[in-house]
Amino acid sequence: MKKIFLKYFGLLRPIYCILLTITFLYCSNSIAQKKTSIYKKKFKSAKINTRYGVASFYADKFNGRKTASGQIFSQDKLTCACNILPLGTLLKVTNLSNGKSVKVVINDRLHPKMNRLVDLSKSAAKKLGFISNGLVKVKVEVLPPNK
Repeated sequence: MKKIFLKYFGLLRPIYCILLTITFLYCSNSIAQKKTSIYKKKFKSAKINTRYGVASFYADKFNGRKTASGQIFSQDKLTCACNILPLGTLLKVTNLSNGKSVKVVINDRLHPKMNRLVDLSKSAAKKLGFISNGLVKVKVEVLPPNK
């Protein structure tokens, strides 16, 4: 009985391997398609020129570190981190509680799980007047590169 089982199992083993490989390839392809569709949706939404959300500012420990764009981060420059717009985009960020605004350039990315719209340098946060609060509701407008 064992010999017969092993004989048939030995013949079926390549078929099981092929089926397993096909299943694996199909599943991994569908996961890859879902991931790319998520990114496409994310960057299609970047064409909207005005967004509302929450802003914060960088901690001092990031001063002097390399950003996603390759630049060295400085708290003295008017820069920000944003996940939904391309690096190098010029933004006008307006504090909705006091009406103050500042122009900043995106040179970094936020942590993927962070729900904030932008993370500003400390000098930009000072100009917006929310250093003591830490977080503020903002309006973010995409500006043309020549402004």
